[in-house]
Amino acid sequence: MKKSFPGEFVFQVFSLLIAFILVHALYVTLIRPSADAFLQQERALQQADPSYIAKDSFVVVIKDYEQEACFILMLWALSILAYKGVAVWRQQKLLDQDLLQLPDSMPIATEDTRTLAERLQQLPDDEQGYLLPRALRTAIERFSATGNVQSVSTAVRDVCSSEGERLESELSIIRYIAWAIPSVGFIGTVRGIGNALGQAHRAVEGDITGVTENLGVAFNSTFIALVISIVLMFFIHQLQLQQERLVLDSERYSDHWFVRKLRP
Repeated sequence: MKKSFPGEFVFQVFSLLIAFILVHALYVTLIRPSADAFLQQERALQQADPSYIAKDSFVVVIKDYEQEACFILMLWALSILAYKGVAVWRQQKLLDQDLLQLPDSMPIATEDTRTLAERLQQLPDDEQGYLLPRALRTAIERFSATGNVQSVSTAVRDVCSSEGERLESELSIIRYIAWAIPSVGFIGTVRGIGNALGQAHRAVEGDITGVTENLGVAFNSTFIALVISIVLMFFIHQLQLQQERLVLDSERYSDHWFVRKLRP
């Protein structure tokens, strides 16, 4: 597993850079110019007709820096989720294969373990590090050393349990992003309320434009951050569900195709 860590780390760094470039370019070229043009048009209509009711626009809701940061974090988290989801999917494909290539009625004795280990070694190098081959390899080695079925079953369970804990710990970066997004939204809320209070003297004089715009920044940033957080948590739980299924199915596979065939 140590070999995959640098590659995953590099992927995380480059995915963050790409997310920043894409989102920032979209904001600079499209969203903020469109929002500024819409706000100028609304101000002109309000000055021409005091009874005019201002309209809402999605580009105005997402135009501020906090919303931009939230979208960058969302794309970053989704790219990491996709990376881990593909890894889980590749491991699940092994569950459909007969890695040991044994007839159902054939019992396994200690002298057969060398042949079974050689069959697992024929897998590609990247697949040998997957959970299922590692669990089977551990079971084969334990049975070859002890010849005890209960010890083999315990070894398989330990490998799957440790893998489940490792997968759970690797979700910490995604959970951190899911926590950071609402925090960024609250930063926008504090900034918007602070700027609105700074415009309070103009509101007393009758000009409430600055106060309303800054309060809009406060509420819009929180709204977008919470919506993104809800969507992101859904995908996080879906990935966690797939990882848990992989661990349970790998343990069940090992029991069905190896442990129950052992001859003490």
